[in-house]
Amino acid sequence: MSPIAALRSAGRTRLFPGMRTSVGSIVRPMTLARPALSRAVAARTFSASAGRFGSGATDIALSQKLQEELKYEQEATEATPETPEFVKRFLEQGTWSIQDTRGHDEVTLSRKFGDENIRVMFSIADLANEDEFDLENENEEEDEQPGFPLRVSLSITKSNGPGALSVDMVTQDGQFIIENVSFYDDAKVGTELTADADWNRRGLYIGPQFDTLDAGLQEEFDKFLQERGVTESLAAFIPEYAAHKEQQEYVKWLGKVKNFIDL
Repeated sequence: MSPIAALRSAGRTRLFPGMRTSVGSIVRPMTLARPALSRAVAARTFSASAGRFGSGATDIALSQKLQEELKYEQEATEATPETPEFVKRFLEQGTWSIQDTRGHDEVTLSRKFGDENIRVMFSIADLANEDEFDLENENEEEDEQPGFPLRVSLSITKSNGPGALSVDMVTQDGQFIIENVSFYDDAKVGTELTADADWNRRGLYIGPQFDTLDAGLQEEFDKFLQERGVTESLAAFIPEYAAHKEQQEYVKWLGKVKNFIDL
């Protein structure tokens, strides 16, 4: 269970409950009278002792708690294959490819449509706001609670012409909600994920709020995106994949932190 789902786990908390281990007192190394020892051996003995006793008194307890959490998460997900069935089904459709780098929080889906290059991006960092969203809606009936919204950025460029179309959306309850449609004369400015490109985008006119457009124009934009595979099935897939990736990253994070503490 990742931190995102911690509040939903009955009887469990990550706030170090019931610490079952205690750190014993540090035993000082005995001073042995061995005049025959060489300076080199003595230096090695001092170095090893200093390293062993230089760690903090809380390290053992933290390492054990990390191990408990890691074991719990690994047992909870041991029956889950590396590539879940919902991901296999998605890839078998042959429409989108997935670019997912371990250790990074962003995921990119891409495809070709005629002479167009289409890219959809989302971040699992947005899941950090899920608990706050749940608390805001805790008084609603369970069957009426809205799904957690996840931000999605879509860009379209053409191989036979300049410019980039950029669409800011939210996926929620299996639907895309368009917030804004922007156009950039320079495709690099509209699509590159660099500090320079981000700086160049600032101050540019990004278009009106989508819901202020004529209803007929909104409908045509919806059809335009659906024809390119931005459909309800994609809107349902993205949050599911984000949750799957967040769980993987959390388990990996636990292991890395524990290994560091144990050094």
